[in-house]
Amino acid sequence: MNFEASRAKAIDKLNSFIEKNLSDYSRLRNFDFGPDKRDNVSCLSPYVTHGVLNEIEIIKKSLAKFSFSKNEKFIQEVLWRTYWKGWLELRPNVWTDYLVSLRSIREKFKNSKEYLNAIEGNTNIECFNEWVKELKENNYLHNHTRMWFASIWIFTLDLPWQLGAEFFMQHLYDGDAASNTLGWRWVAGLQTQGKHYLASEWNIKKFTNNRFNNIKLNENAPPKVSENRYSIVKQNFANPQDIDSDNLLIFENNLSFEITDFKDFKFKKIYLVSNKNENRSIKLSDKVIEFKFLLIKDQEQRIKNQSIECEIIDISEVKKIDENIIGLYPTVGENLDYLNSNDITIDFLYRKLDQYSWQYCNKGFFNFKNYIPKIITMFT
Repeated sequence: MNFEASRAKAIDKLNSFIEKNLSDYSRLRNFDFGPDKRDNVSCLSPYVTHGVLNEIEIIKKSLAKFSFSKNEKFIQEVLWRTYWKGWLELRPNVWTDYLVSLRSIREKFKNSKEYLNAIEGNTNIECFNEWVKELKENNYLHNHTRMWFASIWIFTLDLPWQLGAEFFMQHLYDGDAASNTLGWRWVAGLQTQGKHYLASEWNIKKFTNNRFNNIKLNENAPPKVSENRYSIVKQNFANPQDIDSDNLLIFENNLSFEITDFKDFKFKKIYLVSNKNENRSIKLSDKVIEFKFLLIKDQEQRIKNQSIECEIIDISEVKKIDENIIGLYPTVGENLDYLNSNDITIDFLYRKLDQYSWQYCNKGFFNFKNYIPKIITMFT
């Protein structure tokens, strides 16, 4: 497992997967063969999360190789992240409430032996312990394994899902507020009320090729319940008209300016915004912070290669820019939280893909996927 902080390396990884492994993706994608055998999945999510690669370029390359019918499952998985973000944009209080509950739960469990054993991989469940080690070492887990991990955390170890979601965010290179928080809510049975995901011994053994023993799980636990109900908040994702000559802010989720919808506008200066742990509610591991910063440095170099003035700044310095500024939308999460909590009001630029796709995120993913052919037709 090697995630180099470079768009060039990300493109190499994408091209290699499409040429060598895309044909078997639908058949093999649910198997976790171990961290040294990841050819059956793309491992592109750390780059998609940071906008180093975008969904449309990935889908275009896959469709250049195979038809939509052969690619459908892969394309659905690529657009899951787009869907989760849109769902959360329409219900931003889910993220806010999560952080509020996390703070109180964190304090309550800070000395819990069960919690400490879980995050150190010292439980009596062999596979779970291995996944804790893998997560910390590689900052990545197979998607199927994330479901097993979350289910074991919630229903067998009986720990709060909020702490599990925090643990993932701390260590995953591809962690973002939407995919991570909503994924954990889904496993718990809160995202789709009453429908949870229960890991089972037979399923883990089958899809790991019997790599693990001693998998004694609670396979009959009821779903978690919550009285919170979240109505859709009407949002306006329209772009402002006059943006030339402004200073542009780019956050950690849009780190390929040269392929954005706004690459041809003449911005006065581009500021790449780094958000270190001082201004985060969830403190990330040193490796994740470093990965983000190296991706920002890589973007800085590519922008400077285009003879565009560019500077990396800390998010705390944004308020010191006293000229006209506009920002590529950072989406619901830590960066937007910082701006809002510090009364920093700026206009945002929204990706065309998000503007179009998020209208279909008002219900579940199975509804959203009906519109995927329409989305692809619009952008490919």
